[in-house]
Amino acid sequence: MPANPELRDYLLTRRSVTKPFLAEPGPNEDELKQLFTIANRVPDHGKLAPWRMIVYAGDARLQVGEILARKFKADYPDATAEQLEAERQQFLPAPLTVGVLSSPVDHFKIPQFEQLLAAGNVAFNLAHGANALGFGAHWVTRWFAYDDEAAAALGARPGERFVGFVHIGTPETRLEDRERPSIDDIVSIWQS
Repeated sequence: MPANPELRDYLLTRRSVTKPFLAEPGPNEDELKQLFTIANRVPDHGKLAPWRMIVYAGDARLQVGEILARKFKADYPDATAEQLEAERQQFLPAPLTVGVLSSPVDHFKIPQFEQLLAAGNVAFNLAHGANALGFGAHWVTRWFAYDDEAAAALGARPGERFVGFVHIGTPETRLEDRERPSIDDIVSIWQS
């Protein structure tokens, strides 16, 4: 495979664009198909495809917000109006959010942990795909990814769990890069 300096430079400078800075327009139908094709190109031991994606767009984003606000209020009866409004805004203003689920398959050889990693790669490839098409993306998990009742309300089936939500839209700004860990601190050479 030949060297690809453009891809290298992209990977060296890749940066999330957080949800508040993602605006219309979002991907159209053809671009979404490309995004899902890119997302699916991940390591998948056993060809199990142990993941699913759910798209939240248009008014569905408002409906999700109402579900989350009701659930939050039920769990925290003393929640303030400001906290409830923050829950209503979880999938806004980004024009599109994709929930990525780990949907593991029982397999004698391939552990569920490995399948979970594959689903995580789907979420990251989705973010890369958004960037490749000129959009910004922000992969997050929030409390509702870990709350079984909320996750089910957002489309998780029994045995599935969200690995995250990828907000996608047109970036209104380019955020400053953040400090990254020192390579010396995170890489070691194994010696027997």
